[in-house]
Formats: sequence, structure tokens, C-alpha cells
Amino acid sequence: MPISLHNSLTRRTETFTPLDPDRVTMYLCGPTVYNYVHIGNARGPVVFDVLVRLLRRHYPNVVYARNITDVDDKINTAAQQLGVGIESITGRYAEAYREDMAALGIAPPDVEPRATAHIPQIIAMIERLIVSGHAYAAEGHVLFDVDSYPAYGALSGRDTEEMLAGARVEVAPYKKNPGDFVLWKPSTPELPGWDSPWGRGRPGWHIECSAMSEAHLGETIDIHAGGVDLQFPHHENEIAQSTCAHGGKVFARYWMHNGMLTFSGRKMSKSLGNVMLVHELLREHPPEALRLLLLRGHYRQPLDWSDAAIAQSISTLDGWYRVLRDLADIDVDTANLPVPATVEAALCEDLNTPQALAELSQLADAARQAGDVEAKRQAKAALLGAGALLSLLQQDPESWFKQAGGAAEVDEARIEALLEERRAARAARDFKRADAIRDELTAMGIAIEDGAQGTRWNVLKG
Repeated sequence: MPISLHNSLTRRTETFTPLDPDRVTMYLCGPTVYNYVHIGNARGPVVFDVLVRLLRRHYPNVVYARNITDVDDKINTAAQQLGVGIESITGRYAEAYREDMAALGIAPPDVEPRATAHIPQIIAMIERLIVSGHAYAAEGHVLFDVDSYPAYGALSGRDTEEMLAGARVEVAPYKKNPGDFVLWKPSTPELPGWDSPWGRGRPGWHIECSAMSEAHLGETIDIHAGGVDLQFPHHENEIAQSTCAHGGKVFARYWMHNGMLTFSGRKMSKSLGNVMLVHELLREHPPEALRLLLLRGHYRQPLDWSDAAIAQSISTLDGWYRVLRDLADIDVDTANLPVPATVEAALCEDLNTPQALAELSQLADAARQAGDVEAKRQAKAALLGAGALLSLLQQDPESWFKQAGGAAEVDEARIEALLEERRAARAARDFKRADAIRDELTAMGIAIEDGAQGTRWNVLKG
């Protein structure tokens, strides 16, 4: 079945057709490694990890790059405060980032380029921009001339004046236009720097991604992804400098942007004190529950993070793992798990993870109700296959229930007996007794939900 993706550049959902079906290329903007990343930084890597898994099912060779920004003013500040070289900061937090992403079930990228390892490529790209008249040197800086690229603003859909009004733009006397952005800037002796035709200095942030993408994926790539907060100015600037450096060639054929994470309806920010680090959340909650929460909303929409949402994710996983625990004696070929067509179809429709998760819940229900051994085997395999594509249900059920944040063992026989008694009471219209049983279950830490298919129960999380 074809894959459809919403292209931020055209503002349309389009059938994905790679430039070369034998080499599909994708680039995701990675972290600036000066501290632990917050949970909002993990949404893109989680949702686009699912996209890469989907692409690998459809194409024989997918080259996925996720960069590391390891030279930046924030890194310089952190290094100066500690009196160490930037390598001490970037090495530590790059490794912490890899560990955090792995804990969230994110497969490592095929390529993980670092900006500092691509200084020659960055300088070469800047030189091409100067020669072609799209950049100019001024007072030790090199700047991209925004006026030289008439299509500037196409990605964000705003004119230059509107974009600049809403962005923090450095005002400098050496700029021809206030919107001109830095490709290279001078470094004082205490700052990291590299020799260049314009003096000792360091690259601007935007040119790093363009050069790294070109070096590993080519001049035109299939998919460029990142958070919607990067749409302007970072991605807008990437398009301008890459297109001009490549003689007008299309830089990225499909642009994808994930929505932001909010906390109880408010934007996450240090000033509000609601920034939650992945490193700390992984100690407080099951990693798989964090991943599930990040997949619950459609990737293009904002997603609200709350304690209740985490509890619901844990409860959902409890239910799914309970099914797998009940089927522990049913053998399946885990090396050749089928992916149910309904789950794949949902993901092929612009990465509709909410629908894919709804289908996974249906598979869990089917597995719970399966009759003979063969039906149970097929249902279990389908459930595990769907989970594998989403990188969920990857643990042994017993391990899930024993880990921190997982449900404690409960007396399922006692719960089922109470539910049966409650069904009988309701049938007899003894609603007082039925309510008393609900209260008793609540006191036991059990929530019940009445639906068309009967009453379902989950463990409450405190």
C-alpha cells in the first residue's frame, strides 16, 4: 500500500515517491548537546523512528541521518562555566542522548554526523555561496544574502518582514539586510575555532545541517524532518543555502514537522519551571509508557503531557501485557511476525499513530477472546507484530509488571468474581450493590469501564 505524508512545504498530503527507490534518504535535526534533553525533544525522534521503520518495510535501502550539533554558543558557555573544553561537554551529553533515545525504543540512525567533523565541508559550501553571489563576507563574518533568494519564506508561508517580526534576529551594522543570517562567525582566543578564508572562526548553526546532509545523503534528499519550532528560521535557512549552493536543485522533497509538547496546556519553558528531562523521567516511569504517550497524538498536532496521561499509558500497557502474559504458553515465531494490514494502513496515512494504536487495542481484544490454540497463536503473533512496528510490547510480560512504574500483581480471580457479582446485581437492578462493588474495586486500585463489549478493568496508578 502507498505511503502518504503531509508535506509542510506544499501544505498538502502527498503520496510518497522517493527520488531513488533503491536509496531512500531522510534527515532529522538532532540535539545540541550541552545538557540532558527534555521530553519535548524526544517527540520527533520517537514519531520519526516509526516512520523509518515503516519506510524500511517498503524500500530495500533507507539511509537515515540524525545529526549532533557539537559546536554552539550554549555549549561554549557551559564549557567556560566548568573550565573545560567543549569536547568534555559534548561527549558526555551526546552519549546521554543516545542512551535516553535507546531507552525510549528508538533505533539508532544509520548516520550520526557531528558538526565539528564536517568543518571542511561547511567551509566549502560557504565558498560556493560566496562565488555564486548568495553570501558575502563582512567584518570576519560570512552572511547569507536573503534578498538573493526570492523563494525565501516558502516553507513557513510568510513574507520576510512578517517572519523577522516574530523572530529574534541579531541586528548588526555589517548586515545588508536585517534578515541575513550567519554562515561563519569569528572566534576570540578563548572560544573554539577553525582556520578559514575569513579568519579563525566557527560555523553558524544553519549551515551545519546543510553541509552534513549533503555529505551523507546527497544534494537532494527525500525527507527532512524536525519540530515545528525549527520551521523558521532553521529549516527556512537550510532550504535557502542548500538550494543556492546546489545551483537551484531541490534540497528536500518532503518536509515533515511534529507539533510541540505542552504541559497541562502550557508551553514547556524554563521560565515556567515545567521542563522535564528525559533522563529523569526514565527513572520515574517505564520507558515504554513514555514512548506510548508520545505516540498517542497525531504527530502534526500539539500533545499535552500530564501525570494523568502517563498513568493512562501505563494502564494501557498493563492491559496489553496482561493479554500476553495470559498467552505465555502459546509459541509464536518471533523472527517472522506478521504486521496486521490495519496497523500498517493507519501508519501509511500520514503516520496516523492514534489510529494504529486503536488497531493495536483491537488486536489485544481479539487475542484476549481467542478460542483454540491456533487462534490464540495467530492473535498473539498479530499483536506482537503490530507492537514491533511501533516498538511497543518489546518486553517479557513478567518483566513489565515487575519494573518500577508497572502494575503490582493483582488478584485477577478476585476481580473477575466481583465483576461477575456486579453484573448479576445490575441485571437484578440492585444498583446499590453494584455501586458498592465498584467502590470496593476502586479501593483495591481497580478502575472499571462499561462498554458495548462488556466491562473492562485496569489498575489505577497513584
